[in-house]
Amino acid sequence: MSKLNKTAINLDTSAREQLVALLNQRVGLFTDLYVQTKLAHWNVRGPHFIAYHELFDSIAAHLLTAQDSMAERAATLGGSAGMTVQDIAKDTTLAAWPIKTRQDHDVIRILEERLGQAGNYIREDIDTAAKLGDADTADLFTEVSRELDHDLWFVEAHLQD
Repeated sequence: MSKLNKTAINLDTSAREQLVALLNQRVGLFTDLYVQTKLAHWNVRGPHFIAYHELFDSIAAHLLTAQDSMAERAATLGGSAGMTVQDIAKDTTLAAWPIKTRQDHDVIRILEERLGQAGNYIREDIDTAAKLGDADTADLFTEVSRELDHDLWFVEAHLQD
């Protein structure tokens, strides 16, 4: 028996269950990435402090928007939205943020790695959602991917000569 709420959305139950699980997995990932981005924002130091401080805050805001959209899509498909903090800590695929790392060029490299990792997962998710017959979730993942890639471009620009 399905754990999903009834909906008139005409995707089969199995596809909806898989999509809800995937969306919630990404909600957890983006929660972790958000916290890591805020740690970077609060702790970065160096000659480019203010530029990084403001950039990281902007990225964090984008992550929250994406997180909310993915959680709401999970609910729209009839599932429960989100994960507990305990489940996020257990299930995240991101390495723990090195809290004592503060030098601006080190922080920017770590954030580049984390944003790239999340973006690569989301690009895979576009294909998964499409294979499950859900163009709307695939489109949502495409929108999230586009914003992540844009933020990654801003971060990577600081690493180029």
